[in-house]
Amino acid sequence: MTILYCGDPHGRFDHILQAAARERATAVILLGDMQTGRPLDEELAPMADKVWFIHGNHNTDSNEHWERLWQSPLAGRSLHGRVATLPDGTRIAGLGGVFRESVWYPDPAAARAGRPAFGSRAEHARLTPRPERWRGGPPRRHWSSIYPDEVDTLADLRADILVTHEAPGYHPKGFALLDTLAQSMGVKVAVHGHHHDALDSSSGWQTQGFKTYGVGLRCITAIDPDGQARVIVAGELDHARSRRLR
Repeated sequence: MTILYCGDPHGRFDHILQAAARERATAVILLGDMQTGRPLDEELAPMADKVWFIHGNHNTDSNEHWERLWQSPLAGRSLHGRVATLPDGTRIAGLGGVFRESVWYPDPAAARAGRPAFGSRAEHARLTPRPERWRGGPPRRHWSSIYPDEVDTLADLRADILVTHEAPGYHPKGFALLDTLAQSMGVKVAVHGHHHDALDSSSGWQTQGFKTYGVGLRCITAIDPDGQARVIVAGELDHARSRRLR
């Protein structure tokens, strides 16, 4: 049974549709930043019953990007903050969005020494002046921010695979907190998007206690529940971001 993990599509889906058909995928996991030109179910209509996703920071760039995801019939296939069981029995959990200093940036060198400004999205909404709220919550941008209660909820669950938009601690721009989360959940594999790269992290797998894979820009990787991976679509090199990570 083939599970495909798709790096940030940023508005392009033909390669995903083609790979899913060619590989006879049983599940297709989108790792955020879809930025669809129409509702997600329409973009991926031929395989909509196989799609699962987490959101990325760019899914709140505009009202339209938010609505095309969260008002799509596929909104219920979000993995954010929960565990779903795939057709082969794999338990997969998700944490969408990104850490932002104005909400929570879990790094001792960050503002407030890494302590959160808000414990939850609901608390943030209550403390946001009414004219600045969006759909009854915090400003739209922060619908893709990570809050402590979301991580705490996942930490009490168990899964085989954890997908996140942010990277775990092995990555130069990653977060050790996500290593702790993966370890708490007992996952065998952690998969992420966001950084548009696929760095080799294998030297740290034994210490981490789980395998980690980054899936690059418009890249597609098949990963089995034991962490064996093969690249299906090589994706594209983000030259600007690669230079920033050196």
